[in-house]
Amino acid sequence: MSRRNAFIPEAIEDYLQQHALREPELLAELRRQTAEMPQANMQICAEQGQLMALLVALMGARRCIEVGVFTGYSSLAVALVLPADGHLLACDVSEEWTNIARGYWQRAGVGDKIDLKLGPAADTLQQAIDAGQSGRYDFAFIDADKGGYASYYELVLTLLRPGGLVAVDNTLWSGRVADAGKNDDSTLAIRAFNDRLHADQRVDLSLLPIGDGLTLARKR
Repeated sequence: MSRRNAFIPEAIEDYLQQHALREPELLAELRRQTAEMPQANMQICAEQGQLMALLVALMGARRCIEVGVFTGYSSLAVALVLPADGHLLACDVSEEWTNIARGYWQRAGVGDKIDLKLGPAADTLQQAIDAGQSGRYDFAFIDADKGGYASYYELVLTLLRPGGLVAVDNTLWSGRVADAGKNDDSTLAIRAFNDRLHADQRVDLSLLPIGDGLTLARKR
C-alpha cells in the first residue's frame, strides 16, 4: 500500500486506520496500484484523502482546483463528495500518470466533474484568472513541484472566494524542514513557503502533522 504517516508511531497509525479510516474500495485499489510504481511516495496517505473529502463536504464546495494530479487519488477522493454540478480543475504535466487517474475517475462515475488540463499549472491557473474566474472557487489542493509552491499559492488564492480553503501537501517534508543540516532545493523552497504563509495575514492558518505535513489556509 502507499505511504504511511511520517509523524506518528506505527501502532497508533494502525489503530487510527482501523477505527477512523473509511476508504472506498476503488480508492484502495488505486492506492494499491500506485504503490507498485517507483514514484509511489508521491501519493498522499488515505487518511489525508479522507480529511480533505470531509473538509470539501463540510464547506459545501462546488468548484475545486488541484495542482498536481499524479495518479488521481486526491482528485478522486474530492470528486466523490462533490455535488452533481460540482467541478474540479485538475492541473498536471504527465499524460502517463493522469491516464491512470482518468480510468479511475470514469469507473467512479465522476469523470464529467473533472476538467484535466495538461501543461504548466501556473499557465492553467493564470488562464482561469484571465477568463474571469477570480473569487469563484471554494477549495484548492497544491501537491506539485516544491519550487513552484509560492507561485501556485498566489494564483490559487486569487481564484478562491473569501472563506475558500487551500490545502498544501508536504509542508513538513518528512521532518527535513526542521533539520538545519538539510538544505537541498526542495527543502529550502518549503521552508521559505512555510515562513511566507506564517506571515500572510490574508489567511487563517493551520499546519497539521498528517501524511507528510498538510497546511490549511482559509482566505479571509
